Amino acid sequence: MEESDGKTEGAEHNSNRGRDEIYANAVRAGKRTYFFDVRATRNKDYYLTITESKKRFHEDGSSSYEKHKIFLYKEDFKKFSDAMGDAFKKVIELKNAQGEEMVSDIDNQFTDISFDELEDSSSKE
Repeated sequence: MEESDGKTEGAEHNSNRGRDEIYANAVRAGKRTYFFDVRATRNKDYYLTITESKKRFHEDGSSSYEKHKIFLYKEDFKKFSDAMGDAFKKVIELKNAQGEEMVSDIDNQFTDISFDELEDSSSKE
């Protein structure tokens, strides 16, 4: 997967719609792009949107983007991170059992993160 600056695939993705954009990152993965956006509500509470975007071509030659979006709120970060890490590990385990050697950096990528830091920083503002 290739990372990009999040400003490449359609300006409509980055429209603010009244919410403060704190952080944006895009990951290109073949025909798909995944956007990771941290945003703030009017009350300065933080949440994450994960958007999968795939360009579709129509018979008339035009194109459009098919998008799927997940909104993830700070109170769910730990559960989501744990479940995502478990799912990655399971895929690696299954592929290794099939004889396809997959080296895992998962343990190094998913470290102990204090999500309380997000709550502390949002209460300071």
